[in-house]
Amino acid sequence: MKKLFLAVCFMTVVCCGLTKVQAQEINFNDSWKFFNAEADGAEQANFNDSKWRNLSLPHDWAIEGPFDYKHNARTGGLPVTGTGWYRKNFKMPQDAKGKVVRIEFEGAMYDAHVWVNGQFIGNRPNGYIGFEFDISKYLKYDGSDNTIAVRLRPQDLASRWYPGAGLYRSVWMKIDETVHVGHWGSYITTPTVTAEKAVVQNETTVVNKENKKVSVIVKHEYFSPAGKSVSTVDEMIEIAPNSSKVSALYSFILKPERWDTETPNLYKTVTTLTQNGKVVDTYETKIGLRSIAFTKDGFFLNNKKVRFNGVCLHHDNGSLGSAVYKRADQRKLQMMKDMGTNAIRTSHNPPSTEFLEVCDELGLLVLDESFDMWKMPKVENGYSMFFDEWAERDLKDMIRRDRNHPSIVMWSTGNEILEQGDKKNGWKVAKMLNDYCKEVDPSRPTTMGMNNYSNPYDNNFAQQVDIAGVNYKPSKYSEIRANYPELPFYGSETSSCTSSRGIYHLPIEKYEKHASKHVTSYDIIGPSWAYPPDIEFHFQEENPFVMGEFIWTGFDYLGEPTPYGGRDNSTNGHWNGDWPSHSSYFGAVDLAGFPKDRFFLYQSHWSTKPMIHLLPHWNWKGMEGKEIPVYCYTNVDEAELFVNGKSMGRKVKGKDLTEIKVNFIRYEPKTFQSKYRLSWNVPYEPGTIKVVGYKNGKAVNEEVIRTAGKPAKISLSVDRSKITADGQDLAYVTVKIQDKDGNLVPDADNLVNFSVNGVGTLVGVDNGNQISLESFIEPKRKAFSGMCLAILKSSKSSGKITLKATSKSLKSAEVTIETK
Repeated sequence: MKKLFLAVCFMTVVCCGLTKVQAQEINFNDSWKFFNAEADGAEQANFNDSKWRNLSLPHDWAIEGPFDYKHNARTGGLPVTGTGWYRKNFKMPQDAKGKVVRIEFEGAMYDAHVWVNGQFIGNRPNGYIGFEFDISKYLKYDGSDNTIAVRLRPQDLASRWYPGAGLYRSVWMKIDETVHVGHWGSYITTPTVTAEKAVVQNETTVVNKENKKVSVIVKHEYFSPAGKSVSTVDEMIEIAPNSSKVSALYSFILKPERWDTETPNLYKTVTTLTQNGKVVDTYETKIGLRSIAFTKDGFFLNNKKVRFNGVCLHHDNGSLGSAVYKRADQRKLQMMKDMGTNAIRTSHNPPSTEFLEVCDELGLLVLDESFDMWKMPKVENGYSMFFDEWAERDLKDMIRRDRNHPSIVMWSTGNEILEQGDKKNGWKVAKMLNDYCKEVDPSRPTTMGMNNYSNPYDNNFAQQVDIAGVNYKPSKYSEIRANYPELPFYGSETSSCTSSRGIYHLPIEKYEKHASKHVTSYDIIGPSWAYPPDIEFHFQEENPFVMGEFIWTGFDYLGEPTPYGGRDNSTNGHWNGDWPSHSSYFGAVDLAGFPKDRFFLYQSHWSTKPMIHLLPHWNWKGMEGKEIPVYCYTNVDEAELFVNGKSMGRKVKGKDLTEIKVNFIRYEPKTFQSKYRLSWNVPYEPGTIKVVGYKNGKAVNEEVIRTAGKPAKISLSVDRSKITADGQDLAYVTVKIQDKDGNLVPDADNLVNFSVNGVGTLVGVDNGNQISLESFIEPKRKAFSGMCLAILKSSKSSGKITLKATSKSLKSAEVTIETK
């Protein structure tokens, strides 16, 4: 929801004082000063910050490193603690005096304290929630400098994963007339949506800061996805002095273009406030017209049953850390969509606005989650310290901010909350939070991820939400339905399989840890509560009333390097016992955004477009004549394997089973006969392996893997050849180490050096290696399993950016992108 005036207007107003101020929302990300230490008096306007670092937001100071054993591997082995100061000077035009000026932070990690011109204006402990302050009375409008100062103090043992540190989301300044739409003041629902007609209900909070009663005309105009005006409605309201009032109106939209996972149509609402014949505020909201319903037998979108093919995602983006770039979320979420994903769980905190915008645009269903803990701590400096004072405000603010997103279908009040076991009071807290949700948005159900079956059900805890989330209990699904037949539920966390991209350990065995500190990519390894994806597939099919699953996780994330380092929330200390292991192995995609084999296992089960994937690599020097297990993940009928042109036999999907080793709690067998993967045991001989997929008896696809020779050259490919010159857009460059014939060298670890020319910068490098201590920001990176990544960011100038990659003894490569 944005005002319709642009940031460039504000820059003219503030810097030159030439343009009359109108109601507007201004991006406030440029020209900040930063200092990463205590600084006495830094809140004062006259403080000397001339030696501080100049930067623009978003900024995550922790991702800059360096990695160090003294930092907690549980939070990524990076400096997520300490004190960080941000300061910014700016001028306000004289005609802004008498208006309402607010400063909004979309997120500040964490324990933010804010001053304007030396005056303390407020604080917010929660690093994931947005907040704003009215700073009108603290500003100077005479052309002299104003100063805003922000102090952040993230602590060790405050998070169970990498939280980042700093002003990692956008900051906005808003200049409004005394009558305006309130913060997150638009609440739009669709109580009826059919193919013939949609009823759109709009409740808009209008604020009156004047000392007298005012009359205001509130008008809503709705525009179709193609930009055509399709409905208009208005009313006049009277608002008492220094108060607010809700204008409630509804409209009909005929033949609506509905929002769903395949056609995510978005309408636009423009709300206009008119006072005494003058437009005083204009407010824009994007919406989707869709209906949702939940029953004990499933989830229904627009009256069609949809099963959640979901993933859990933490908020960091690999080498960018927690800094929010919309393009990073677009890339991440499009990859999830390509895997067959239709739903996202924002584990375990409110996501960024940009993240939800992308979910709206791509047609991804969202489970919006608020807390990882309540009163009972999992880590000693966690949110439990703030829960009593801030939980109501934080939860309600999350919902107020997010409730117009059509992608959101559930509100989650918590994840694996320890109060599950509190028979006396746990359910009361759960009910309190549920009631807060219903107060702010009764249009969506509530949920929670629960891992302690059967305690939350026996303690009247699970019954306090509309839909129960069940973590890691697939073998209990039928029992849960038998014991609680009226309670809808789904797998809120599933599998927790771990792997390292391109790493294969033989023989295939279920181990706890490996000396390499990597995990095999045969997709069978996980901690004691975890299991291969095939197990979940099986029990979901056996229990069609289960609404689906959210796998842990779609992407690797920094911190929590299970199975190395520590034991989940029962370990409150540092996870450095298996240093340098410092990031997740759980993802179907690695930290750099390169798919692991497991990506294709999910794709074979969740998608319908014919696909086929073969593993492992075919470089096994010294293993000649010994059997190598070869797996195929596919969604076609049959697959045939060839080794150097000789057929190893054709296998039928669903009939020819693959035995996989399993060992997890609440499941007795130690093996599982999987119909979800095809396999052959093949005596190794160098050369070529090829798999051919058949549908209805005809060959429809194939994949070939060749034994690679020595590293000879670098190959570069970029995700987009043109990006926007806005200082925020990104281009992702995939780097591959190839032999002379262009084959990926699967064990290559060559050091690649990068140089950039043109109107852009290198903002991140990565390779997905969970034990690499290389810098994310220096212009070099070793390949891992033959690959690494470089991320380029545009400037605000049009032109070209050229990336050159070099490595000792290898043929170099370069790629050029255009910015406009």
